[in-house]
Amino acid sequence: MATIVPRNPALQEVMRSQYSSADIRAVRELLERHGTLAMRPLSSGLFSAAVTTEFSEGTNYRAAWVRDNVHVAFAHLVNGQPAVAVAVWRALLRFFRTQRGRFEAIIASPETKVEPQRRPHIRFDGERLRELDQKWSHAQNDALGYFIWLGARLMLADVLRPSDLDEEEWETLAWFPPYFRAVEYWRDEDNGHWEEAAKIEASSIGVVVAALRAWRQVTQVTHAARTGTGPAASGNERVELVARTFPTRELDWLVERGEEALSAILPAECVQAEAGKSRDADAALLFLIYPLELLDGPMADAVLERIDQRLRGPIGIRRYRGDSFYCRDYERLIAAGGDDPTRDFSDDMAGRDALLRDGEEAQWCIFDPILSVVYGRRFARNGDVESRRRQWEHLNRSLAQITRADPPRCEAFQCPELYYLEDGELRTSRATPLLWTQANLWTALEVAAATTSEP
Repeated sequence: MATIVPRNPALQEVMRSQYSSADIRAVRELLERHGTLAMRPLSSGLFSAAVTTEFSEGTNYRAAWVRDNVHVAFAHLVNGQPAVAVAVWRALLRFFRTQRGRFEAIIASPETKVEPQRRPHIRFDGERLRELDQKWSHAQNDALGYFIWLGARLMLADVLRPSDLDEEEWETLAWFPPYFRAVEYWRDEDNGHWEEAAKIEASSIGVVVAALRAWRQVTQVTHAARTGTGPAASGNERVELVARTFPTRELDWLVERGEEALSAILPAECVQAEAGKSRDADAALLFLIYPLELLDGPMADAVLERIDQRLRGPIGIRRYRGDSFYCRDYERLIAAGGDDPTRDFSDDMAGRDALLRDGEEAQWCIFDPILSVVYGRRFARNGDVESRRRQWEHLNRSLAQITRADPPRCEAFQCPELYYLEDGELRTSRATPLLWTQANLWTALEVAAATTSEP
């Protein structure tokens, strides 16, 4: 394994080419002492995208994103804190109740979907659960899919029961299948994971397919409980609402449409011929492998190979080639024009893209820990030596991304969103610490602990 030099020299003391249980404990103890993975929820139970500091004041990271919250919540679920995950999902559900008019308007008149601001909002005031008075690229089927998927996973884990939701909450959930049908999610041009120019994206379609499959599994489990053909579930007086909200025939039809679309696109992200839309590799597809577990086998291998060969950088993973967000000297160039570096660029990609020089895309920190999880889980299944090597390699890359002190930009021992070149130096973005990165590294360490042995 090539030597990986950490940004923060203190990490060198605990990084290993191979890890034992004791080694992983040492890493976790070091990070715990410095609060590296500490995530504090808002009073609503949700999490802001990043911790807002004096340096990052004025950016958009104080807001709550549906997508980020689901990833953070799922990390809490699988890492032994399910109550936090349930609190996040229930808060998101309360927010979506305020979006009834938007759901119903698009279901009634699908042609209105072309205006992202009219779609259900996926970024909002996480403290008050209110919309923000700001233009944003809200056409994000993946974000809606993540929310539905998390609810199903909570029920399948039996930490949330059908009877825990009242009829109004079930009514809110019932808007999602007809909404996905109305926008024709399998061929809908949405803004996707990266909230940019609209296109038909496999990563968005895949999230919705995973969500609908998960709810189909919930309906099967609750039906078995109701009919006595499966293990009894406590508090099941409202199980009939599951089938009414997510009818099997509707789920089957919607899943089939998505699967057909994915078979024509994967392992690419987008195969549309229009300029600026075709994309053969995108790191967002990684999430279809974990946490969504939609892709496995040869297709997962093809996605992983493209990420490794085309998007991997010296310190992090590019979202995609040609990504101009936080390209070289980004803050200086954007600030020179008076722009907020985190504003909505979805209608002005050409202006931002003009700043990029090939190969100088930002390198993100949310992907290496997920790659460590993917390979660690593979090693646990089959004992493959190459999977083990890659698990440790990506864990070390993740640890190497933890910050050293760079005032006023960031303190030491923080998990950044990304690294980019500013005035010839590697710098973090203003979203430091990013909670999504923290959640992913936490999970990578938990998987590492579960797949190691003494000493």
